[in-house]
Amino acid sequence: METLNINDKSMKAIINHLKENGFIFQGSEIYDGLANSWDYGPLGVALKNNIKKKWWTFFIENSKYNVGLDSSIIMNSKVWATSGHLSSFSDPLIDCKACKTRFRVDVLINHYYVVNCDGWSNDQLESYIKENNIKCFTCHQENWTKIRQFQLMFESHQGVIKEDKNKIYLRPETAQGIFINFNNVKNSYNLKIPFGIGQIGKSFRNEITPGNFIFRTREFEQMELEFFFIPKDEKDSSWFDYWVNQCLAFMKDIGLSNKKNLNLKVQKNNQLAHYALATIDIEYNFPFGFNELCGICNRGNYDLTKHAQASKVKFEVQDPNFKTKKLVIPSVIEPSMGVERLLLALVCEAYTTEIKDSKTRVILKLNKHIAPYHIAIIPLNKSKLGQQAYDIFEMLKQTQLRVVYEESAKIGKAYHYQDRIGTMYCITIDYETIKDNMVTIRDRDTTNQSRVKISELKQYLYAKLEIIC
Repeated sequence: METLNINDKSMKAIINHLKENGFIFQGSEIYDGLANSWDYGPLGVALKNNIKKKWWTFFIENSKYNVGLDSSIIMNSKVWATSGHLSSFSDPLIDCKACKTRFRVDVLINHYYVVNCDGWSNDQLESYIKENNIKCFTCHQENWTKIRQFQLMFESHQGVIKEDKNKIYLRPETAQGIFINFNNVKNSYNLKIPFGIGQIGKSFRNEITPGNFIFRTREFEQMELEFFFIPKDEKDSSWFDYWVNQCLAFMKDIGLSNKKNLNLKVQKNNQLAHYALATIDIEYNFPFGFNELCGICNRGNYDLTKHAQASKVKFEVQDPNFKTKKLVIPSVIEPSMGVERLLLALVCEAYTTEIKDSKTRVILKLNKHIAPYHIAIIPLNKSKLGQQAYDIFEMLKQTQLRVVYEESAKIGKAYHYQDRIGTMYCITIDYETIKDNMVTIRDRDTTNQSRVKISELKQYLYAKLEIIC
């Protein structure tokens, strides 16, 4: 058996695979779609939910430090004015005067030159474009407008009258909902520093150049943790290092175990966000190159300080580094992951093509934590064996196993479909089952088969999947 090289994976093949097998569909497809809008089918929503469940278990339920929160998507506009989003959350845009094509400036520059222009002023960007004779890659003219900033916040209005005082915004991140609830969570739960508050939720950014399928979208889900602590001194990076390692451990735990596909990118001072003291991005090697999968940021005490100043509410805690009751505003480490980006990385990692006997077999080698189904129950003959197969399905449904009932007419077709959607084991009920009360269990990754007694199925599968009763 020959396994094709990872470089044979392409975005086209992966996108087609996800659509054809019920994971992801084009949004508003029957009306010619809506750009950068995606709907998640039965398998896609199962995969997303399993990813979120695993993150919640890892970072909230299994952590002695952290608790959860679900804050509102729509908040008082003062939140975004205070956090700096209304004044600085924007992208630089430039238009070609000849063909009227609009570009995000860093995308335009990086089309011709590999250069990191994060943090550059509009004057620096314009000078670079002029000095390097950068042309429009649509019409190849060099006739540009001045650069202007494009607001990334989605704007709406609350109430029946559309006026400035009723203006609201869809949140571009979940973090601010955590910051403004710091005292509520701390006081009601009697928490002591250090502790973290995590949440999973939708965010919205009016990206001018979304793309690469679900990698960069205008509507997305974030899994964010804000971990509050008091640093021992200005050079104390112990908690920052701790959460970098925790994020790497989580990646490995859910199936991103190939170290060659992961990269740690330390952001330089001129690349940091206005609130950041330090940031490390965990990048994944997507088919379109290494790109950010997870960011771990030391936000200092910027956010709580700003909200304290604007709201006149105190966000101080006792400093455990001092014997006296010194009150300080805690600092924050923020590990943040996008659900959709993580899903895409996991599919890219799991997507495997094998050739056996001149036939191509596509397998989605998702691990036990996130695969939509652990088990598929397949009767060899629906009319004669269907009831017994369904009884086994009903029995296993009452366990911790994720089970699906498969009624495909041909066993080979059923196996290949379950391979494509990532199901780890197929249980076949055949004519011998009637005689010996045993079933055949087929392993997705090896195709090896074993005969197991029905009475021992749960115990056998729990051992295979390392599930603790």
